[in-house]
Amino acid sequence: MKWSLKELEKYRSEPLRIDETLDVKDKVRERFSDHVLDIDPVKVVGTITIDRDDVLLDAHVTGSAVVPSSRSLQPVSFPFDFDMNEIYIPEASHFDRYEEDETVLLLDGQTVDLDDGVVDNIIAQIPMQILTDAERSGADMPAGNGWEVISEDDYVATQEENQPTDPRLAKLKGLFPDQDSDQ
Repeated sequence: MKWSLKELEKYRSEPLRIDETLDVKDKVRERFSDHVLDIDPVKVVGTITIDRDDVLLDAHVTGSAVVPSSRSLQPVSFPFDFDMNEIYIPEASHFDRYEEDETVLLLDGQTVDLDDGVVDNIIAQIPMQILTDAERSGADMPAGNGWEVISEDDYVATQEENQPTDPRLAKLKGLFPDQDSDQ
């Protein structure tokens, strides 16, 4: 969905109500094909308000995507449900009107493209670590010819086992027996 700033001028006194289902599959494939394998149509409900030539968007976004597991790259269903609050400004001089923690975007031209904002926010919702149900339940880690994935705890344990004790300090090990059991 795109609107020109001229179109949005008529909503100065009363907000534009949005209740749309967006098909953003092509935009996601074009921009984020390595992060999202598939995405269902996205439901967007909210309002667009004009305030002093700036466009304020408040929307609730719901949908579902298929993303690769961060461990095995197997497909994982990822439902999302979030609020999106953005401010689109036509001139850079309007930045000082808003707080630093608000999402303020400078328009490139005279149109507001809701699809791009929705896609960007969906990508921001995807967690850094996403696992399949089997991976979450502790299934075996992936392995191959000469390699294997191990947990961080296993890695730390092997590092401690493989770390040799300095022979000069070995005699001091029994000096404080109550501290040796804590380590």
